[in-house]
Amino acid sequence: MTVNLSKGQAINLQKSDGGALTAVRMGLGWQAAPRRGLFGRRTQEIDLDASAVLFAGQQPVDVVFFRHLVSDDGSVRHTGDNLVGGAGQGGDDEAILVDLQRVPVHIDQIVFTVNSFTGQTFAEVQNAFCRLVDETNGQELARYTLTGGGQYTAQIMAKVHRQGSGWQMTALGTAANGRTFQDLMPSITPHL
Repeated sequence: MTVNLSKGQAINLQKSDGGALTAVRMGLGWQAAPRRGLFGRRTQEIDLDASAVLFAGQQPVDVVFFRHLVSDDGSVRHTGDNLVGGAGQGGDDEAILVDLQRVPVHIDQIVFTVNSFTGQTFAEVQNAFCRLVDETNGQELARYTLTGGGQYTAQIMAKVHRQGSGWQMTALGTAANGRTFQDLMPSITPHL
């Protein structure tokens, strides 16, 4: 059963049988919004990028994104860059896999971001979502829909953080501006 998350909502990452999750996938999907042009409806390709920033306390210690596909310790892996989107109806255009059992103990939170590398605003995107999937069985656990468009170029989507002996996910959904995860660091810091 999928939980549709709203901004700020948190869920414990557990399997339906109560056991702890061992591997999750953060999926991102989107479509370019059609625009009316001189010759009818047309769409423009939009390059959204998913990133995962690994933190030890307040300090970023590693990042996974389209130019660094695997974390230094191997626990987090990006499946590759999608330059145009298109799924936006349930399938993932980009995904980041997290092996929660392999995340080093000093890493206490992983923040997922989405940014428009080509600089279009989210007003030009439709059917965009971020979802968390149990990678061991493909079950969707949570979905956060990017709604409302807006004149921003990035979003701090969610974070996965240690909670006792397990993990918890919090939907953040904070609008930001920037073309890369580096541009977003000032917007990430308040959520740590």
